[in-house]
Amino acid sequence: MDIRVAVIGAGSWGTTVAALAAANTPTIIWSRRAELAAQINDDHRNGDYLADYELPHALEATDDLELAVRGCDVLVMGVPSAGFRGALEEVAKHLRPWVPVISLTKGLEVGTRKRMSEIVTEVVPGHPVGVLTGPNLAKEVLAGHAAATVIAMDDHNVAVALSNLFRAPLFRVYTNEDVVGCELGGVLKNVVAIAAGMADGLGAGDNTRAAVITRGLSEISRLGIALGGEALTFSGLAGMGDLIATCISTQSRNRHVGERLGRGETIEEIIAAMNMVAEGVKTSLVVWELAHELGIDMPIVEEVKAVCHDGRSASEAYQGLLKRDSGHEQAGIRAGV
Repeated sequence: MDIRVAVIGAGSWGTTVAALAAANTPTIIWSRRAELAAQINDDHRNGDYLADYELPHALEATDDLELAVRGCDVLVMGVPSAGFRGALEEVAKHLRPWVPVISLTKGLEVGTRKRMSEIVTEVVPGHPVGVLTGPNLAKEVLAGHAAATVIAMDDHNVAVALSNLFRAPLFRVYTNEDVVGCELGGVLKNVVAIAAGMADGLGAGDNTRAAVITRGLSEISRLGIALGGEALTFSGLAGMGDLIATCISTQSRNRHVGERLGRGETIEEIIAAMNMVAEGVKTSLVVWELAHELGIDMPIVEEVKAVCHDGRSASEAYQGLLKRDSGHEQAGIRAGV
């Protein structure tokens, strides 16, 4: 019997995941806009985000949330963090019991500071919950380039079963039981990617970029371990892999934001000109709050937060980082400290 997948959210990555699933099993994607759903059905394209890529003809689309959800066996949430809870509350009205819920969202909820998997557990208790995360740039995956991702769930057997729904000849899906670590890796790398983009916008070289990525991974690991993630997770696809891809790719929204900040544009100008969400902007404030609450030193996060929320310039942020004293390279990480 076929497993029916419903993907909520027709952004670039939600559409890509729906396309992957549609090659393996009946899949429907929900779009808030009727015209986009019609375009996916009739033209097999998502003109808003992936105009140059043909989608599988088997992929169905709808703007009717009940139609998308009521018969699904697996629910995939591809909604930005700001609207995640509200969308899930609407979904809950039509979701059958025990249907696994997989989050694609790499952000934290402002105010509660909760991960998306925690929101799932709160809004639809009793449903198996997991995350699909890794170094996955939508256009490269749709183009068929080799890539890998991780599906993280507490139950290994369920994760293995669900991983088969998203596999493709050149798209490998690994499993991991560390939901907290995998989810936080995807969240925190967006903040570091803004810093890497600022370095590029300021005209810094590869040495600077490498330092930002490496020290950024150190900050990610410190906070991730403190919040319950496993240290090894941050050296894998959901940690280092996702961080590298997001910090170096011209397709990265968060790196794009940082680059424009480095060139002197304001955060308001940049956000107004974008048609996609850069999660790292809002996340930087939430992560900064968490770090201060836990007493964890995260200088890169602190400077990104200052640029995105306090009016500090990118050049001032980098000067602030350079003035800091250096200590032991692995401080706060060794022995899981």
